[in-house]
Amino acid sequence: MSALRRKFGDDYQVVTTSSSGSGFHQQQAAAAAPRRKRQRFVDKNGRCNVQHGNLGSETSRYLSDLFTTLVDLKWRWNLFIFILTYTVAWLFMASMWWLIAYMRGDLNKAHDDNYTPCVANVYNFPSAFLFFIETEATIGYGYRYITDKCPEGIILFLFQSILGSIVDAFLIGCMFIKMSQPKKRAETLMFSEHAVISMRDGKLTLMFRVGNLRNSHMVSAQIRCKLLKSRQTPEGEFLPLDQLELDVGFSTGADQLFLVSPLTICHVIDAKSPFYDLSQRSMQTEQFEIVVILEGIVETTGMTCQARTSYTEDEVLWGHRFFPVISLEEGFFKVDYSQFHATFEVPTTPYSVKEQEEMLLISSPLIGPAVSNSKERSNSVECLDGLDDISTKIPSKLQKMTGREDFPKKLLRMSSTTSEKAYSIGDLPMKLQRISSVPGNSEEKLVSKTTKMMSDPMSQSVADLPPKLQKLSGGGARMEGKLPPKLRKMNSDRFT
Repeated sequence: MSALRRKFGDDYQVVTTSSSGSGFHQQQAAAAAPRRKRQRFVDKNGRCNVQHGNLGSETSRYLSDLFTTLVDLKWRWNLFIFILTYTVAWLFMASMWWLIAYMRGDLNKAHDDNYTPCVANVYNFPSAFLFFIETEATIGYGYRYITDKCPEGIILFLFQSILGSIVDAFLIGCMFIKMSQPKKRAETLMFSEHAVISMRDGKLTLMFRVGNLRNSHMVSAQIRCKLLKSRQTPEGEFLPLDQLELDVGFSTGADQLFLVSPLTICHVIDAKSPFYDLSQRSMQTEQFEIVVILEGIVETTGMTCQARTSYTEDEVLWGHRFFPVISLEEGFFKVDYSQFHATFEVPTTPYSVKEQEEMLLISSPLIGPAVSNSKERSNSVECLDGLDDISTKIPSKLQKMTGREDFPKKLLRMSSTTSEKAYSIGDLPMKLQRISSVPGNSEEKLVSKTTKMMSDPMSQSVADLPPKLQKLSGGGARMEGKLPPKLRKMNSDRFT
């Protein structure tokens, strides 16, 4: 027994091959054992399990879009950067005011009434820090103020005002955008815990359910589905998590949702579907993930919201259907969300759509006659082409005398229809075959019609000739005997 173990992410797959009976029982035991829960690409809450590593020098790209980088950070890092930025800016500006007072000597002459300092009542660093806070926050207690004897203080005051406005706009803007993000709006958009496969309108269909818990609508709601499945190309290239589109009504407009009450989203499994060869038995060994993306505009804020979820192969129930959740009450419709995730079993074929079509073709009784009829038709077409070549070799006088250049074609077509009728008679019930086999039916009539058609054109064409030519046509042998030897030779070469 040989074993092949393949790992992709946290997924393990063991394939065993054995020619002995014990190997077969081991395969059955392995199939019956519960499979390890594999790593999802998208969690049920919509979070993508992707981490970017080994970026190297590409990390500088995050600084080029610093605003988006700060918004994408977690809340704890946003608060830390918010507090740190204001603290550093305040300490820096307070140090600048204290440095001006120190360089001018205002700290030593603060209590001299005859001396005019740059900033009144600034004696040390705490007093300089309080002056900055009062100026920045526009509190204005009136005890500390700038005098007109300090031009460098006036310039620093202008720089402080500009820098404070920039810091306020940047940090407060980041906090506002982060608080107003519609991510929490997606918490009130529900997806069913399982997807189901059953028959709907005579077609095998993959279905799941979406709902909106709020009374405010999602404007221009649209849903998309992606199938994530690893595969190997015919050239030997391995494609991990290859993305395929699942049609949920893009061509018919069914993907545009009016999400007022819970809706069931359907994907019809046909020849164009990636699940064309998926059956109940093969789904036990398949590994795939269906990612569902719901997008829309929040009615209250006008911002775009996106909700995501996913279904693995273990969360797709074969032969199930969702319970109805809408009921009619007095004057309104009531939605029972307690049955939102509930399903029940329904009779469903265990075969894939591909297998159903193959079984339908095998069980059809009209395949054999259809194939034989096609062969007979091709042979008749080849005979018609051969008659076209022969008719081109006949002299023009004889073609005019017959008056029916396409007569052999018509005769052969009629004979081909009789052969097709013969094949079709074999498909009829026994009573109809007996009726069709009664003598004197269509076949005899067809032969009599063909002989009449062969005699009629010749008689009509001879009757239409002048009397002299009628004599010549009646005595063709005598005319040929009276011809000179050269003309007789030319006539014989024309017919050969």
